[in-house]
Amino acid sequence: MTDKHGSTISAFATTIAAYHLDDAELVSELDASIWMLEDGDDAGAAWCDEQGYDGYTSYASLDDLPKRAPAFAVLQKRLDQFAANFAETLHWDLSGQRLVLDSLWVNILAPGASHSGHIHPNSVISGTVYIDLPEGSGGIKFEDPRLDKMMAAPSIKTDAPEPQQRFIYRTPVAGDVLLWESWLRHEVMPNRSDAPRLSISFNYGLMPNI
Repeated sequence: MTDKHGSTISAFATTIAAYHLDDAELVSELDASIWMLEDGDDAGAAWCDEQGYDGYTSYASLDDLPKRAPAFAVLQKRLDQFAANFAETLHWDLSGQRLVLDSLWVNILAPGASHSGHIHPNSVISGTVYIDLPEGSGGIKFEDPRLDKMMAAPSIKTDAPEPQQRFIYRTPVAGDVLLWESWLRHEVMPNRSDAPRLSISFNYGLMPNI
């Protein structure tokens, strides 16, 4: 007897990697380091005001975080390993190339704020380390990269398996680390708590082995 659905093939998977920093002391040090940067980064504060960023980010002002606080240097080593593991999961052929952490920045998202849908151009792996997420402070939403090609496709049933959904959501906890390919569109949902939401984002690019 043939199954009514026939046989199916799952193809062109979109993979998101999840890790966790099992080091409460490191997470605490990163928390303190984020506030240290926010307190002294006048250029970053000015950029946030100009851009209407509700909170603080070092994205446009500081590009040397591992040199500014030991916790960021430790974090970079952890992220290097996570990125290497993720590349293996994706079966990438990196012959003659190597992954390089080319940007690392902190985010303080104020109550009521969000971060609209975006991608990370000029990178191959992107991700976020979650440092302090008060209850209700907003998870992350990932968008099916085929969405703009679906044209007249019907909507998906609400009880469909997650891999079939058009969007998937994650609500991380402190110490969680998520990685994805940089072309994957994502957004940060609104911070519905009464406290700031702290995270650290990063990008990896490819450099030739010399």
